[in-house]
Amino acid sequence: MAAYLNRTISLVTGQTGPSANDKNSTPGTDTVDDSRHNLSLQPSASSTSANMSGISDNRMYQPNDKSPLQIFVRAKKKINDIYGEIEEYVLETTIFINALHADAEIVDKAERELFESYVHKVAAIREVLQRDHMKVAFFGRTSNGKSSVINAMLREKILPSGIGHTTNCFCQVEGSDGGEAYLMKESSDEKLNVVNIKQLANALCQEKLSESSLVRIFWPRERCSLLRDDVVFLDSPGVDVSPNLDDWIDNHCINSDVFVLVLNAESTMTRAEKQFFHTVSQKLSKPNIFILNNRWDASANEPEFQESELAKVKSQHTERCIDFLTKELKVCNEKEAAERVFFVSARETLQARIEESKGNPPHLGAIAEGFQIRYFEFQDFERKFEECISQSAVKTKFQQHSSRGKSVSGDMRSMLDNIFERITIFRNLKQDQKNLLTERIQGTETQMMQVTREMKMKIHNMVEEVEEKVSKALNEEIWRLGVLIDEFNMPFHPERLVLNIYKKELNAHVESGLGSNLRARLSMALAMNVESAQTEMTDRMHALVPNEQLLTNSAKLAVRTQPFEMLYSLNCQNLCADFQEDLDFKFSWGITAMIQRFTGKVRERTKKQTPALLNRQSSIGHTVVTPVSTPVESTPVCLLPGSGVGGITPEQLSVISRFALSSIGSQGTVGGLVVAGIVLLYRYVLKTEHLQMLKTIGWRVLVGIGALYGCIYLYERLSWTNSAKERTFKSQYGRHATKKLKMIVDLTSANCSHQVQQELSSTFARLCRTVDTATTDMNEELKTLEAQLNVLESNQKQLKLLRNKANYIQNELDIFEHNYIAPQ
Repeated sequence: MAAYLNRTISLVTGQTGPSANDKNSTPGTDTVDDSRHNLSLQPSASSTSANMSGISDNRMYQPNDKSPLQIFVRAKKKINDIYGEIEEYVLETTIFINALHADAEIVDKAERELFESYVHKVAAIREVLQRDHMKVAFFGRTSNGKSSVINAMLREKILPSGIGHTTNCFCQVEGSDGGEAYLMKESSDEKLNVVNIKQLANALCQEKLSESSLVRIFWPRERCSLLRDDVVFLDSPGVDVSPNLDDWIDNHCINSDVFVLVLNAESTMTRAEKQFFHTVSQKLSKPNIFILNNRWDASANEPEFQESELAKVKSQHTERCIDFLTKELKVCNEKEAAERVFFVSARETLQARIEESKGNPPHLGAIAEGFQIRYFEFQDFERKFEECISQSAVKTKFQQHSSRGKSVSGDMRSMLDNIFERITIFRNLKQDQKNLLTERIQGTETQMMQVTREMKMKIHNMVEEVEEKVSKALNEEIWRLGVLIDEFNMPFHPERLVLNIYKKELNAHVESGLGSNLRARLSMALAMNVESAQTEMTDRMHALVPNEQLLTNSAKLAVRTQPFEMLYSLNCQNLCADFQEDLDFKFSWGITAMIQRFTGKVRERTKKQTPALLNRQSSIGHTVVTPVSTPVESTPVCLLPGSGVGGITPEQLSVISRFALSSIGSQGTVGGLVVAGIVLLYRYVLKTEHLQMLKTIGWRVLVGIGALYGCIYLYERLSWTNSAKERTFKSQYGRHATKKLKMIVDLTSANCSHQVQQELSSTFARLCRTVDTATTDMNEELKTLEAQLNVLESNQKQLKLLRNKANYIQNELDIFEHNYIAPQ
């Protein structure tokens, strides 16, 4: 009661209270006559008219930015701007996270879905923010004047009002941006004429809605400052007409910022009214409740009441209202409760404001004496109401959104921090892989050069060794060629056709035998050496490629399908194609044979003497003289007695020459040569002065020698069979083949060494390709790692930017709470 008196005194004297928000009120708004407690002190009509005119002018033309409701308007705009930034930030972050989701090592599916859920959450919050407004709900018994209070605050008669039960359903009045008013029924988008409210919401009409239905009335904002400041009014049926109070609260009142209990000043608060607000206080934490004792103008029409008795009635109502708010509902303290109890006349105020809109003084709408006090009381209610609803709406509507915004940005920043740490770890891992791979590539290239030099040297040494071994083995086999030829046992016949076949088969036998002998002596050792070298190459090369997959591929490339086998290309068929056998009978003691045998010995001796002579001549610096290989002319002389050829006449030499040529030309006339030799010897003996020698030797000796010579000839002639011819053929073939094979020793050894070189070089080339492939793969992997590192660095920069944006949003919300929520 004391608080109420203090407030009344302050209104009368024009002083403002301790509240900071009172400073925004104009003096005209807070000025009130003290006749609120002393009816005998009412001013004259003229002064009242002047004062009310000034008050209305100040009220109507008060700058909009000074209204307490502007706090909510600015706060709503600010929180919407912040949530616009949050939505943009969440979308940007989600797009970035979806791009990162391709690498499951950084962002998994659950995190991606969580980020996407924030997009929907923020979009839902923004949608709610667009609909958020300051909502005030009016409740009370039927015919207490709830609709009249709303009409008075809206300064127009919008809602139906009258005697008895008038409002049949919930009516919500809110501002619209259009210039025309309309209404919409619940669950319908059809725009109806606002005149229909008298039929839809009036309980006295036949076409009416149910008591729980909602009719939304959209009134142009420019026609009402409260609607322009985003205030929504909710009118309700009487709390005494329906027991469904819980449904009312859940469906229509749960989001109200202020509740106004409209009482009838001519009666006390009923149980139904108390029960309703008890239910409200159970569902909402400390709701903001104003109590209007309406129809206070009726007190002026009771002349039997003295001023003191009227003050007692007013005090009684006030105390009961304060007790209800503080002790029963416990929604505020006594001081706050005293400032939320008012005594007004809504119908009188509405009539005054209608007169104001016509340009008339507001007192023309007065119903009874004491109008100005009741009018000031209503304005005081509006001022307190605006302050309370602005504070309450900012706190109830935006504090939770601010907290949720901070929670979203904080959670996303925390998740981004975790992702940043994972990217940092992953980037360090990739950097280590890059460093190791770079070192491996450099080491592989260095070792590859070293291994290449070593393997080339090894191949070179092995090729020389193979060439030496093959040359030595082939020479030894050529030396043993006679044994191989003797092993050939195909039937022999001197006929030309059969002989050609024999030679062909003999060539094949010699080629096969030499090849098998060389393979038996060399192939196994050479194959083992080659395999050992290949194994060494493979091991050395595989050591350069530690990757298991690359090792498998390189092993497949290096392994041969069959072991290495040396091919000895002798080709005796072509090599001995020019061989011409000589199977004619030749007497071993014939003149031709003796000459050939003697000349052969001379040639051998000359060959042995020639190097010594060359060395001696070169040591003394003389010119090298080509040795003369014609000592054959003196050899036949030794067969004849005497010391020289000086005793032979030219005719005798002519005869000897003819017989020699005939014996050479016809190698079967050995007997003729013998007879010719005896005749010549006889003539020579007769004509020489060594006749005494003949007498000494005697004819018998000569005849014996001749007979022995003839027997030898006959023996040899009879022994010239196919076997002898075969032996002669093989001997001649052996000499010819030996000569030819010696000519290709170097070629064959070079061919074998080339095979080894080609085998080892091809193996090394395959291994080099394997290493090159591995190196190429490592270079490609290095490029991939570098690209991944660049992406990770870009991701880290983007994450830092997103974290900074989250911090910025946090700061914006902190500033918002400090400016709009904390001071409340």
